Amino acid sequence: MLHVPPLVSTLTIGLVLAFSLGVLAHRLKLPPLVGYLVAGIVIGFPPAVGADQNIANQLSEVGVILLLFGVGLHFSVQDLLSVRAIAIPGAIAQGLVATPLGMAVGWALGWSPAAGFIFGLALSVASTVVLLRMLQERRLLETERGKITIGWLIVQDIAMVLALVLLPAITGLFQGEAPPDAIEMTRQVAEVVGKLLVFTLAMLVVGKKVIPALLHYVAHTGSRELFRLAVLSIALGFAYVAAELFGVSLALGAFFAGMVLSESQLSQQAATESLPLRDAFAVLFFVSVGMLFHPSIMVEEPLAVLATVAIIVIAKSIAAFGVVRLFGQSSDTGLMISASLAQIGEFSFILASLGLALGVLPNEGRDLILAGSIITILLNPLLFSALDRYYEWRDRARIEEASPDAKSEEGEEAEEATPTPRTIPETTLTNHVVLVGHGRVGRFVSKALLERGVPVYIIEDDAEDAADLNANGVEALNGNAADPEVIKSANLNEARCLLVAIPDAFGRGASVEQARAINPKLRIVARAHSEAEIDHLAKHGADFVVMGEHEIGKAMLGELNAQERPLTDAVTGMANAGPIRGR
Repeated sequence: MLHVPPLVSTLTIGLVLAFSLGVLAHRLKLPPLVGYLVAGIVIGFPPAVGADQNIANQLSEVGVILLLFGVGLHFSVQDLLSVRAIAIPGAIAQGLVATPLGMAVGWALGWSPAAGFIFGLALSVASTVVLLRMLQERRLLETERGKITIGWLIVQDIAMVLALVLLPAITGLFQGEAPPDAIEMTRQVAEVVGKLLVFTLAMLVVGKKVIPALLHYVAHTGSRELFRLAVLSIALGFAYVAAELFGVSLALGAFFAGMVLSESQLSQQAATESLPLRDAFAVLFFVSVGMLFHPSIMVEEPLAVLATVAIIVIAKSIAAFGVVRLFGQSSDTGLMISASLAQIGEFSFILASLGLALGVLPNEGRDLILAGSIITILLNPLLFSALDRYYEWRDRARIEEASPDAKSEEGEEAEEATPTPRTIPETTLTNHVVLVGHGRVGRFVSKALLERGVPVYIIEDDAEDAADLNANGVEALNGNAADPEVIKSANLNEARCLLVAIPDAFGRGASVEQARAINPKLRIVARAHSEAEIDHLAKHGADFVVMGEHEIGKAMLGELNAQERPLTDAVTGMANAGPIRGR
């Protein structure tokens, strides 16, 4: 009888079961990744069903590489540098909070200080895959909040690369061994940092010319097959080189390759071509995590599991929120970033494996890390849903407070006599267009309006972009249009139109709802990315909703009609003139 190779059986069983349970999870109104994790747990017990754990881990690495490559395609060097001031302290703060708390849990369980240190360090770093899927699903990648979160994640990944090099020496100190040679440790750190710098410079200098030029050459061949192969070769090839030659993680190497390519005109096409494989292999990451899980830890050490989850979800989130607020960001941004980072993943597993290999971390520690990972990955979508409901409730409450009907009869006269001062001055523009969001869509719109001489008032959540607009003579406000005080500053009662161009689906709905409450007669136009979003925005008060795919189709049909009209008119004219006579 023919024997199915382990690679084929692992790939088949993993994808088929993930698909089946993912559909079931969707039917139960749960995120599909819940089904993927359960699929892994089912495959892992018993292990004899034909799936190989080691192969599943390797396949999931491909998913991580393609995922980070795709993120890099939407993330420029300037984006990374612009958030370094908050991302670096944030990553450090989470490490300083999670590591001592993890050591305290280890001490309570009777572990050595070295084991507790590794355990705590593993709880401090978020999962790349989970975080990016959450940002992509909510279309937050290109927002300021998304850029801060990704920058934070990159800093954590770089820190973990250094930690993996230094961990043997650090754990040796905890175990009372002779202190390592300071010169040798300095040499090791300098070597790692030097490799990172050389790799970064190579990507920015050489890669900036080689990668785009290669893709442009392949594009001119006219072969979609070769173009797709080129994209995969770049993603996997540069990740491999980064790991083998520079000691950088595969994921980080792929991210830099994508970031360099993002400045090419073909970056969007490259993202499209890598999407199907990226999603398929990313699913295998969740399956491989589920396969590692031993449910018995939930019964044997329930309090330890609870403490682990509390460190990841509560302690890390408080630290992240504090840092974000300390650097002047809004509470909404702090909540979103805290929710994004409230889980652990792939680097945590690598640290746990190294701890086991060093003979420091007990098997119980690895199981707790895996339990914490699976539980927090399952909780992560629920945290985002809770945030959405909180925002909706808060904004509705603000609208009700701002509406005249909500005022009490006793306080109405007093309020009229002493009006509440605005914290944000209202613009003096009239007959103007209010534009919410100044990203790719917003820039296109504002440029066209300003060229026509139409006055524009822009609300943008990027402080630097808003400052640049004001410096160039365009009135702009840095803020969130869902905030009643911010949207009031736009003088909507005197505006001719409101254009909502931000990519955040929830932000669009809240902005439309706020504006409609202020001026029921205002013309409101908003963008959408799906049929569900069109219904959502229309329900909140948008007069016209633009969906990119629909407008592209209309433009194509319009061009086709324009080309066919002369022929149709000619035929109609000949028919009206009677039969054609020969000479």
